[in-house]
Amino acid sequence: MPTQSPMDLALSLAEQAAVDGEAPVGAVVMEGDTVLAAERNSMKALGDPTAHAEMLAIRAALAKRGTGRLDGCDLYVTLEPCAMCAGAIAHTRLRRVYFGAEDTKAGAVENGIRLFAQPTCHHAPEVIGGIGAARSEAMLQAFFRQLRR
Repeated sequence: MPTQSPMDLALSLAEQAAVDGEAPVGAVVMEGDTVLAAERNSMKALGDPTAHAEMLAIRAALAKRGTGRLDGCDLYVTLEPCAMCAGAIAHTRLRRVYFGAEDTKAGAVENGIRLFAQPTCHHAPEVIGGIGAARSEAMLQAFFRQLRR
């Protein structure tokens, strides 16, 4: 039986988040073939507006690694990171960011402020968008459509 890809794991976590009434976003930090952390949005559950999937995954990976950096590691996230998460990505020096759906409203990687393209950004990871985008977009649209009812 084939192993689940990091993005498939992130998408599964996003589905779990939606079931629990959280915006469906999942994130996975990989070091080579090893999952360092796998988290989902938990802002409502934790009563913490910073509990984005990326932030939780980054914190867990840092704790597991025992360092203040994630150089050589990759982040898989179902939605383009916001400014807060992009800042954390730069500060922890993640090597690569793979994301699913673009976020034209709050994204800060390929949309909005494009943090990694700013001359003041001290570390810019390689960014690869569109991985699992259709599934992520469908989940997000369904979640927000349900909220508007």
